[in-house]
This record gives sequence, structure tokens and C-alpha cells, in this order.
Amino acid sequence: MWNRVIGLIIKEILVFIRDPRTRFVLIVPPVVQMFVFGYAATFDLFRVSFCLYDENRTLSSREFISKFQGSPIFILKKEIFKDSLVREEIERKKALFVLHVDRRFDRDLLAGRSAKVQLIIDGRNSNTAAILSGYANQIIADFNADWIKKRAVGSLPSQISFRALYNPNLLSRWFIVPGLIAILTFVVSAMTIGLSIAREKEMGTFDQLLVTPLRPIEILVGKTVPGLIFAMGEATLILFAALFWFKVPFRGNVAILYLGLLFFLFAIIGIELAISSLSATQQQALFGVFFFLVPSIILSGFSTPIRNMPELIQYLTFLNPMRYFLVIIRGVFLEGRGLESLWDQFVPLFFIGLISMSFSWYLFKRRLY
Repeated sequence: MWNRVIGLIIKEILVFIRDPRTRFVLIVPPVVQMFVFGYAATFDLFRVSFCLYDENRTLSSREFISKFQGSPIFILKKEIFKDSLVREEIERKKALFVLHVDRRFDRDLLAGRSAKVQLIIDGRNSNTAAILSGYANQIIADFNADWIKKRAVGSLPSQISFRALYNPNLLSRWFIVPGLIAILTFVVSAMTIGLSIAREKEMGTFDQLLVTPLRPIEILVGKTVPGLIFAMGEATLILFAALFWFKVPFRGNVAILYLGLLFFLFAIIGIELAISSLSATQQQALFGVFFFLVPSIILSGFSTPIRNMPELIQYLTFLNPMRYFLVIIRGVFLEGRGLESLWDQFVPLFFIGLISMSFSWYLFKRRLY
């Protein structure tokens, strides 16, 4: 028995070593994913841009603000002078938060009262907002310690309050659940479309399919449409769960959400068909799908902000369809954004889909001829 087991182990090792495509799948994806996880997947905040709204404009307020400016974490993007600009800067993602110093800040400090400072955070990413509040509290604590030491007072000189836009309670599920529509839709389409051609090859029925009256384009469409239907059904199921089970607010238009879903599927289906065309077996197709899926999630901004990634990695995210769809789906869910403000996310998805579908069609025809 042991001789047979050892012989089988040796045979499987030789199969993996002799097949160049399998060698590629076994070596390259783990290395790439190691770098992706090592550099892109981080919960630390760096180079966080913020806007300043200083209504006090005194020496004391400048001393307080210097604590933020002197931190290696925060970068002052611009100074604003009107209440109406606060929401605009955050909504357009020009800054992660706005630091608002009350007009009575200096007077309250000198009177021994708690001076009010407000941190208005972008609550669409609840995880980042929670981490950011911890950094801000530490800066406040340092300022309080310095003030007490210099003035020999006993009470806390400043007090900060937080207000998060779009997600006032900073509930993680408001941020995560809409993003699951993108991830699970990708997985379902990958399992149906990505394995379709590889499965036919492995079972030996692909050549039989070619001698039928169906034309190549009809075969390709026939392989694609079922996966598209399953993916849309999965997205609808998650949408209902988000609305009625997780109670995530929906402030936008359902038609825009499904239009974004169609553009997203158009972009990823071409990639999945290309993987299936290149794979000789379902196992290779699964490796290929996994190789593409994991970096797509990491580089999409699903769990970690893209702005925290190295600059080179940030440029790579522009090739990731999931990056654009997450902006669409969270914008529709939490912000109620319309097509006029999301068109710049639809255009890259369309061009990525055009290129990926053309490439998959080329690979499919190459396999035929």
C-alpha cells in the first residue's frame, strides 16, 4: 500500500513539474500575492489629507493645529472658510476629514473651560474613521499635557467631538455589506464562466461542441449568459439581505446600481473567459481565478484605503474593475449619488471590458484554429 501511495505522490509531483502552465500557477501567483499582502494590506494610516476650518484664528488655535501639521500621519490639504465647504470637501473625497476649531476656542482656553474642536470625518469607511479618531485623540492628549505643563492648570484645556458623514454611527456593516455584492458577484461569475471552457476541455467534450452547428461566437455567448444570470441573481440576493436583514440604508437609484453591475460584469467576464481559455483543466482555471481574485479584493479599497498603498501600487489599482464598482455601489448606497457624479467610474469599466472581451475572443479563436 505504501509503495502505491509513494508512487502516486511522485507521479503527481512530476505532473506539476513537467507542465509549464502549472509551474507558472504554482510559483508566480504566490509571489505576487505575497507582495500585494505585504505592501497593500495595511490598517495603518499614512499621508492622510485633511482640511482646516479655523474660526478662531488665534495664537492658541495655531498652536493646537500645529500638533496635527507636525504629525507624520496628517497632511494639510487646504484651509476653508465657510461651513458649506465642509461637506463638499469630504463628499468629493478631497480630504478624509475636516478639522473645525470653534470661534470661542481661545476664550475658553484662557477661561479654564474645555475648548471645543470638531473632527468631521468621512464615515463611508468606518474602519478608517475609527482608526483616525484614535490618532486624533492621541494628538489632543499631547496638546492637553503641554498646555497643563506650561500654564499649571488642572482641568483639560480642550475637548474634541466627532461627527461622521454618511455613516453617523460608524457601523462596519454599512461599509462592508455593499462591498460584498462586488466580491460575491465576482466569485459566482468566476465559478460559472471561468471554469466553463476548462471543464469542457477536461471532460473531452469541447471538440464535440465544435463540430455542432453552433458558430464560435454562439458558443462563447452560450457560455457567458448563464454565468451572467447567476451573478445578477446573487447580487439581487445580497441586495435584499443588505436592505432587510442588515438594515443598510439605500439612498440612491436601483437602476444605476444594476447598470454599474452590468458594466462590472462586462469587465470581469472577459478576464474570466481568458483564464478559462488558457487553462487545460479545471484545477488550472481555479488557480487562475484565485490568482486574479485575491489581488483584486486587496487592490480595490474594500478593506484598506487605496491612498495608504505605495504610489506604484496605487497606479496598478486603475486596472482593477472592482475598484470602480465599489465606488459606484457605496456611492449609490450611502451617498445617493447619481449618474452625473458616477460617470467617471463607468467609463473605465467600459474600456476594461472592451479590452478584456477582445482578448478573450482572440484566445478563444486561437484555440479553435
